[in-house]
Formats: sequence, C-alpha cells, structure tokens
Amino acid sequence: MVASGVPVMNPHHASEIARMSLSIRDRVHYFKIRHRPDCQLRIRIGMHSGSVVAGIVGLKMPRYCLFGDTVNTASRMESTGQAMCIQLSEAAYRALKGPASRFFMTKRGEIEIKGKGMQTTYWLEGYVNSGL
Repeated sequence: MVASGVPVMNPHHASEIARMSLSIRDRVHYFKIRHRPDCQLRIRIGMHSGSVVAGIVGLKMPRYCLFGDTVNTASRMESTGQAMCIQLSEAAYRALKGPASRFFMTKRGEIEIKGKGMQTTYWLEGYVNSGL
C-alpha cells in the first residue's frame, strides 16, 4: 500500500499516486522472474481517495499504520480489478478529473464491492506528459 498526503496534507496526492501507479504498471513488463523465466509478472492496482486515521502501532517493532474506510475501499479496488489495470473508485476519478487533467480514464461500469454494494469504477489508462 502507498499513501500520499499523510501525515502532511498534499493537494496533489491523487495525481502523484496515479502517475506512480502508471509507472509501476508500465515497468513491470521488464521484471524477470528468475525461477520462472517464461512467465510474465502481472499486477493489479487499485486507487481510492479519502480521509484516513493514522497511528503508530507496536512497541517492539513500531509501524506507522493507516485505518479506515478509505484503506478498505482502496484494497477492494485492487482485489476486484484486472491484471495489468489500474482501477479507480468514484472518489479517485473525481480527484483526477478536471479541465486541466492530463489523465486518460475510461468508465468500467458498476461492479459489486464487498461491504459497499454496487459502485461505479473507472480504469486509469494513461497520462499525457507535457515535457519533451
């Protein structure tokens, strides 16, 4: 799991996570599985945007942990996605869209999300980089 805007709020959190997700998806093709050279590694990525509760958990080995519905929804976006695709929740889609958005997104449609019912989701397809 990756988070942006924690613990300090970041107005660009959604676009940073989206660009990182696209970069991981595009570069996984170059990864070679040493003990299975004929198999291509395939990943699923899910993205959601919302508030979380954070805290340090543990005494012997403390960890910075995130909790809440946002974490659960992001996990559901990954688990109900497809290989080599980035699935967005409605909230993530809204955080990325806009007149100046350079992200290509397509509507996947409504799918059943455990514990949440039917939800509209989207695919993050790509990004137009203005640099040369």
